[in-house]
This record gives sequence, structure tokens and C-alpha cells, in this order.
Amino acid sequence: MQNDINTLRIADCGLRIVRQIQRIVRYGIMLSLLLGLVSIAHAAEPIGKRIVLENGMVLLLAERHELPVVTVNMVIRAGSIVEPGDKPGLASMTAALLMQGTKKRTALQISQEIDFVGGSLSVSGSDDFSVASLRVLKKDVRKGFDLLSDVLTNPVFDQKEIDRKVKETLAAIRQQKDEPEVIAGEAFSKAVFGGHPYGRTNDDVAAYLPRLTRQDVADFHATRYGPNRVIIAVVGDTTEKEVRRLIRENFKDWRHVDGQDPARTAPPKKEKIEVLKLDKNITQANIALGHLGVSRENPDFYAISVMNYILGGGGFSSRLMDNIRDNRGLAYDVHSSFQAQKEPGAFRVWVQTKSESANEAINEIFSEIRRIRQEPVGEKELADAKAYLTGSFPLRMDTQAKIASMLTSIEIYGLDLDYPVKYPRLINAVTREELQRVAAKYLDPEHLTIVVLGNQEKIQLKY
Repeated sequence: MQNDINTLRIADCGLRIVRQIQRIVRYGIMLSLLLGLVSIAHAAEPIGKRIVLENGMVLLLAERHELPVVTVNMVIRAGSIVEPGDKPGLASMTAALLMQGTKKRTALQISQEIDFVGGSLSVSGSDDFSVASLRVLKKDVRKGFDLLSDVLTNPVFDQKEIDRKVKETLAAIRQQKDEPEVIAGEAFSKAVFGGHPYGRTNDDVAAYLPRLTRQDVADFHATRYGPNRVIIAVVGDTTEKEVRRLIRENFKDWRHVDGQDPARTAPPKKEKIEVLKLDKNITQANIALGHLGVSRENPDFYAISVMNYILGGGGFSSRLMDNIRDNRGLAYDVHSSFQAQKEPGAFRVWVQTKSESANEAINEIFSEIRRIRQEPVGEKELADAKAYLTGSFPLRMDTQAKIASMLTSIEIYGLDLDYPVKYPRLINAVTREELQRVAAKYLDPEHLTIVVLGNQEKIQLKY
């Protein structure tokens, strides 16, 4: 009898837990919907305010008082694009090590303090920038800024942590050595960008990291991390007065840096189609095809976005998918992209297909590139592309983190704070004639790179 009672109690407890989880899930969904609706409402006005602070920081502030949360996105001009050419990976390693201990806190203490207030704090490196992200409840915003400033301004770069991070990074690189998409993607980037920082690969990083010294990291931080190289976006339940005070209190001792950006090697010009055959005994051919693209600041960016959506960026709505997957059954997925960065990124088409159908897939990619360059797109295709790009745009601002990211992008690429209002107009203004013009200008099937990874004996590439 007692066992039956205990069983009923356990069942009742389990039911209460399930109901509590359901309430939490419903609450989360309601919060997401609320954030989305609020963001859409704010999109009808400038997304935030731009303030240049006394220490040289550019502050982008978006007050959002609906929820007691504050999100910070800090962008530092300390990406791999400004690291020395003979030290690939230094920028990312420096960013990763910032969370591994300061003059006031160990790595464990940093983690425990941010976890104790239910917040999040991270620092990461990328091609153009390093990014520090903070998210805390309104009541803990002072603690959040204290931690953020500590990791950025007071790192110790302990040799043991450097050795551990180097070992961890080399292990991750080794794990990726057998991933076909990584192998083909890196070969493609190297071919397109050459000695430019965007062309640096895992192999380049792996060759340098065993020689990485604490002095390398400290010097990079000392010359690249400073308030005059920072854009800070703050979104949430705060005010300009409070944010100014928090920055003044926590970054008052952060000094300007005068490090000069190194000269960069220009990507190589292609005189003809370049073909790279990478032999690997796998069942599918992994194909990357493309060439140098555009920067985000290119005035043709909006027309290119519409054009690429129709060509291969629109998923099941794209021409490449319709032709290569739906009509011919050559691949599960095929897509194209323009990776528009601070400097021109790459235009790339990616497809995986059976070894025996590699030539046919490549032929059809060329066919679709030439068609969109030579023939005006249909009115419905154009209308559908515009509808998707403008209709999905509010989802890029449906959380505080996305709004913060949008704000920093606006500053980085010289856009206006009313960009969310202008974006639909810019997309809707693209005409069929303009789309064909940018296709002819920015798609070059006669001067591109084709990387084919797979069983070359079965593929029998004809290019």
C-alpha cells in the first residue's frame, strides 16, 4: 500500500513538473512574440541613437524598456585582417584568451560571476573584428559592465592558458581535416583570396600556433584593443545617462592605441577558369565554384541580394535548386551566396552530388549563371524575391541581440540609423534591368575557380 502511495506521489510530482515546464515554454513563446512585435513597431523609427564618447568609443543606444534586460554588443577593430601576415590565427587566439583570466579574476571566477546573475559574456574573433557580447538582467547591469571591462582591459594571458588554448585549437583543426566541406571550402578560399587575410586557412593557423608566444598575444592586445577602435551597441532597459556613467566608470583607464593596420596583399586576378582537383575516396563530389565578390558597402548590394536570391540564395525558390535538385535530381542541396564583408568577400556556389554527376551539376550551374546574366528575370520571380527579403527583414531585429548586431553593422558599413526603414524601399526599388546589369557585372563565368573534392577516377572532370 505504501509503495502505491509513493508511486502516486511520484506521478503527481512528475505531472506538476511537466505542467511547470509547459508554463515556462508558453511564457518563452509569449516573450518571443512580444519581442518580435515590439521590434517591428520600433522599425518605423530610427533604430537607435549614435553618440561619440569622450574616450573615442562610438556608442549606439536603443532603449527598449519592455523587458528588464540589457544586451551589449562591442565590436573591436582587432580581427584577423589586422594581424601580421606571418602570424595567422593571432587575432582569434587573443580574443579567445580574454576570458581566461584577468588581473582581478581567474577564468573560473569570471564564469561563476556571470552565471550567478544568470547572464552571458563571451568574446570571439572573426575576419574583420573581434566581438564581445554581454547580456544581463537590468538589476545586474553594473556587474555585467564590470566583468566586460575587466576581460577587455585587464587580461593576464597566462602561459598555461595559452598552451591549453593552442592545444585545444590544434585538436579542433585536426578533427576537421577529414570533413569534405571544410577541405573544399578552405581550398576555394585560398584560391580566391591568395595571400589576403580572408584566404588564411586552418593549415596556416596550425603551422603558426606552435610558435605563438605570450609576447605575440600581449603585443596584439596592446596595439589593437583600445576605446578609439571600439563600437559599442547597448540595447534594452537602460538610458543614455546610465550607459554613459557605466562606460565612464568601467573604461576610464582604457587608453587609446596607435597600432597601424598592416598592408594587405590583394586577391589574385584570374586570367581564366581555374580548376582544383582534390582526390579523396568518398562517395560524393563536393564542389565549390565562384570568384571574388563585393564588399557590404558596394552601392549595388541590394540589387545583388535580389539577384542572388533568384539564382541560388532563395532555397527551394531559387533557380539552382529548381534545376539541379527538383528537375534533375542531382543533389539534395545547392545554393549560392555573396559573402559581403568590410572588404570584398567571395561569390560562391556550393553543391554535393554523386561522383558520376559532377560534370552535369557544374554544367547546369554555369547554365544558370549565364541565363541570369543574359535574360531578364520574370516579373513574378522578381516580386517573390522582393517579398521574401522585405518580409523576413523584421526577423533580423526580433531580439535584443539581433538589434545590437544590426546597430554595429550600421556603423561598420556606413549605413544610417533609419536603415530598417529604408531597407524595404531599397529592395523594392530594384528593377529587372538593374538586376540583369549587376548579374552581368558581378558574375563572371569565364574567370572563376572550381574546386572539386572527391574520387577523381569516378568523377572524370571535363574542365
